[in-house]
Parts: sequence; structure tokens; C-alpha cells
Amino acid sequence: MADITAAMKAKESERLGTLRMAKAALMNRKIEKGGELDEAEEQKVLQSLVKQRRDSVEQYEKAGRADLAEKELSEIGVLEGYLPRAATEDEIDAAVTAAIADTGASSMKDMGQVMKAALAKLEGKTADGRVVSESVKSKLG
Repeated sequence: MADITAAMKAKESERLGTLRMAKAALMNRKIEKGGELDEAEEQKVLQSLVKQRRDSVEQYEKAGRADLAEKELSEIGVLEGYLPRAATEDEIDAAVTAAIADTGASSMKDMGQVMKAALAKLEGKTADGRVVSESVKSKLG
């Protein structure tokens, strides 16, 4: 709320719109749950919003709408400010390697187990599922 107020005072309309959208998503999730959200649930809502924006950026770039893609990228920047730091590629590779060792995976049939284990190892950090998936595929394939 303090950031929304600060954005209004600074007349940062794009930031204000993004913060209001995030607040609305959090309130909707709170209503769906029927109670207060813990920090992990709030992070999942924000990560979902970031993922939606990344998908939109991809679609806008395919359609040649750089202006809309740029708007979505700026929203991602605002939202990521409220999430834990993103996992690096090295951290993702290490988590995937450890997950493969832990699960005893040997083929693409085991991808689901490896993904679940790798994402569990990256708990507390923001990790793009696509990047983790690509890492798993390259190591198992």
C-alpha cells in the first residue's frame, strides 16, 4: 500500500497500474482462500502474474507489437521487485543434477519426478519453469 501511495504521489502511472493489478490479484486469491495469505502464497500469485506477462511478451513479439511487449516487460520489472531473487543458470543446473541423482532418473520418462525434485530444491528462489524444463531435457535427453 505504501508503494501504491508513493507511485501516486510521484505520478508514476505505469508503476501505479501494475501495483494496483497485483493488489487486486492478491485480494482475489485471499477471497478464494477465505482467509489471509501467507508469504509463500503471495509469492505464488506474483510469480503467476510474471509468468502471464512473459507469455504475453512472447505473443506480442511474434505479432510484431513491440510497444505492447515493452509495456509487459516494464510490468515484469515492477513485479519482480517484490519476489525473491531469481535463481541463476548455475543454481538451476546444480538443482537439476542433484534431482537426477536423488531420483535415479535415467530417461525422459522420469522428467516429471526430476522437475518436481528440482523445483523443490529451488524453493525460496524465483525459477522459471521453462528454464528448469530445458535443463532437465538437456541432461536426460
